[in-house]
Amino acid sequence: MKTLFFAIFAALQLFALLSCASAMSVNVVKQKVTEGPSVTKDYRYQSMVTLYIENEDGSRTPSGWSTRVSDGASSDSPFEFQPGVNLIAGWTEGVLKMNEGERALLHIPTELGYGASPMGSPGGAFYIPANSNLLFDIEILGKAPGQEF
Repeated sequence: MKTLFFAIFAALQLFALLSCASAMSVNVVKQKVTEGPSVTKDYRYQSMVTLYIENEDGSRTPSGWSTRVSDGASSDSPFEFQPGVNLIAGWTEGVLKMNEGERALLHIPTELGYGASPMGSPGGAFYIPANSNLLFDIEILGKAPGQEF
């Protein structure tokens, strides 16, 4: 009986560890798949992006930040970035799982986003409450101009 107790206890600890680890990773759900080059940390890229707050029930709330007219931007204006440079960890982890030309939803847990720090201001141009899970709808257009090799 004692052996069974320890086996069950060990299994529960492993389950808790795996659950915590999976909550600390980015889930990338590709909407448009391409055979383009993989995104790397070596280049800057242009992208079209809309950011949502992902609620506990899976619904999403607009954050107010988008580069797409269809999602509230004043004009279609690509966002330029380089993975690993001045970005939240979840963004870098997610885009490195993508290819140029792909569109995906990046589900980012708060620990890989802004954590306990709110961003923007309520009623302002955009707002991300503290401890928010994020959902980025991102399309990688390609390398930024001047980097096509």
